[in-house]
Amino acid sequence: MNKSFIKQLFFLLLLFLGVALNSSAQSKKSLQYKKNKLQKEIQYTNKLLKETEKTKVTSLNQLRQLNKKISTRQKLIQTIEEEIQLLSDSIEIQIFTVDSLETNLTELKTEYAEMIQKAYKNRSEYNKLMFLFSADNFNQAYKRLKYFQQYAKFRQEQAEKIKFEQIEIDKQIKLLEAIRKSSEGLLKAELNEKNVLASEKSQKQSAVNSLKGREKELKSQLDKKRKDQAKVNQAIERIIAEEIRKAREAAAKKGKSKKGFPMTPEARELSNSFTTNKGKLPWPVTEGIIISQFGDNAHPTLPNVTVKNNGIDISTKKENLGRTAFNGTVSKVIIIPGQGKVVLVNHGEYFTLYSYFKEVFVGSGDKVTTKQELGVLINENGENTSTMHFEIWKAQGEGKPIKLNPNSWIYKN
Repeated sequence: MNKSFIKQLFFLLLLFLGVALNSSAQSKKSLQYKKNKLQKEIQYTNKLLKETEKTKVTSLNQLRQLNKKISTRQKLIQTIEEEIQLLSDSIEIQIFTVDSLETNLTELKTEYAEMIQKAYKNRSEYNKLMFLFSADNFNQAYKRLKYFQQYAKFRQEQAEKIKFEQIEIDKQIKLLEAIRKSSEGLLKAELNEKNVLASEKSQKQSAVNSLKGREKELKSQLDKKRKDQAKVNQAIERIIAEEIRKAREAAAKKGKSKKGFPMTPEARELSNSFTTNKGKLPWPVTEGIIISQFGDNAHPTLPNVTVKNNGIDISTKKENLGRTAFNGTVSKVIIIPGQGKVVLVNHGEYFTLYSYFKEVFVGSGDKVTTKQELGVLINENGENTSTMHFEIWKAQGEGKPIKLNPNSWIYKN
């Protein structure tokens, strides 16, 4: 294997390492962004918990907030571990890069030393002149002169290469030390987060123990909530069925098909626009954390009990304002005793539901725009925080409307 091929291979390897390091830098940036987002979420949850704890009475919402914070903290620790692994990989790459550069530097120095030795043996200017003047013709003399000039230039280039390689090695060593220090800092941060997590789990257990003596009360609350939810479901199904009936009547008057859910061009455009914005809908509150997900959720304290959630519950600041997720028309404002007011907004074949208002600013038939304020949320059970319950429904021409997971529709930064 000749030296030229080895050098080409070496530079290809350095190019590959450069790409790997660039990819690593992008991954690190992504992890840092995720870490900052999780830290902000924890800070906001702490803010809510401080307000909740002022009531001096442990509540299910407080326990859900604690669960959310613990879950977020675990994600944060996992993110830090991923970042540590990324730095560990970067350290290995840097070590390999430094070793490769040092190997190349050794080869350059060896070549340069051999060159100097040859030059020393032929250092006599007299010998150079004799070599020049002993040429058979002018053309050969000119070529010998160019050889001396190119040789001198090559020596200078080799010296500059050696200098460059040494500077590059020093730079890579400094970078390696910086990565190592960063890794040490992350290890300390991880240990600290694990200690905080242990404390939060202990706090959660205290809250669970405090609620255990209130099982009868909690079961009664759960039973009432299920009944209220059933009433809301029935009301929504009736409202959507009525919307479909009216749409079919309007279509029949125009001599159009009255199958399925006939919509006007405007309603169809609105519905298509709603579909297009899946994953980009604004949250129904300006700030908050999701404390209960769509579908079946294990009850925080009651063993073997699951709570079916038709949407998501977002814990937010006390008496925050609820807002619309998209342009539409208010289909109905429903009043549920003990649960406050519910606003149902139509977006073509889609419907969004917003619950737990103590006061609303809109009425049936009102046109609303994206992020328009709908009302003031209830300060539930005298707590110092509020909860927004948010659902998304889709009407079907035949059969009952279906419930969609709002998590798939709202914006995730």
